[in-house]
Amino acid sequence: MSALYDRMLDRVFKTGHAGATFGAIGAIDMALWDLKAKAAGEPLWRTLGALDRFVPGYASGLDIALDDDALVRLYEGFADRGFSAAKLKGGHDVQGDLRRLEALHDVLRRNSTQPALMFDANESWNRTQAVRFVTALERRVDLTWIEEPVRRWDTAGLAAVRRGIRAAVATGENLTGLEQYRPLLDADAVDVVQVGNVWGITHFLRVAALAHGHDLPVSAVAYHANPSAHAAAAVPNHLAFEVQDVSSPIGLSVDQEYEDGGIVLGDEPGLGIRVDEARIAALQVANPLVAVTGPHVRPARAGLRLIPDARRSEI
Repeated sequence: MSALYDRMLDRVFKTGHAGATFGAIGAIDMALWDLKAKAAGEPLWRTLGALDRFVPGYASGLDIALDDDALVRLYEGFADRGFSAAKLKGGHDVQGDLRRLEALHDVLRRNSTQPALMFDANESWNRTQAVRFVTALERRVDLTWIEEPVRRWDTAGLAAVRRGIRAAVATGENLTGLEQYRPLLDADAVDVVQVGNVWGITHFLRVAALAHGHDLPVSAVAYHANPSAHAAAAVPNHLAFEVQDVSSPIGLSVDQEYEDGGIVLGDEPGLGIRVDEARIAALQVANPLVAVTGPHVRPARAGLRLIPDARRSEI
């Protein structure tokens, strides 16, 4: 499988393999691993040599648009499945984020006297803002890690943040290729090495090995169906897997359960993902797509049309 993955990377070497290209390679890579495990008649986690089907996780509800009551209800559902760790998005309102972190802490205390709380800034700060904001949070809340406090490529910034706060620094979900991780690891700028699910199984395994060589844990940033959980089960330094929802996407059947604060992988061959095309077709008939009228049109300024507008004839 590694040979096929490298052939795909070599094919796009000159034009660059980042972004959507890397995502397409990752999708093909996941499909190939799925086929290999199906050919062997076993789940992918077993093909990869995992000893245990359980993958420790943390709850992550993509919650930034929720009010406080909805936030609590969402994480109560995760707590019902045994989760004692969770990640909150924020970074613009210290007092609001403190209130929500403390509410999250209270919800998760049913499963642990010391819940693990993570905070995701989504690359929204510079290094000074990051240290000031996180320091304010840490006066009242014990944070496990700060995720993407500065831009993913800001090695010096990540190192400065790491020196200036108590919490660990986590980043890497948007990096593509081992060469993009190397500067961060060489600069001792990261504590938790993250990998995006969308980049494929082989990439996850390679990043995990690279992190393990630096005595660092690896953590997958997820999306529905959690395909990389099979790889996470098979590496020695996996820390916790992001779980965004405890239900399967519409039209998919996924052979996994959520119990004891993590993912329990099933025995169905391959990734354990089956597409229910009949259900998807029925939903499309019942709920036809709304007509799309096109992109937003900016207003004309100073007599100049920035974007053509059929309703206006003047220039």
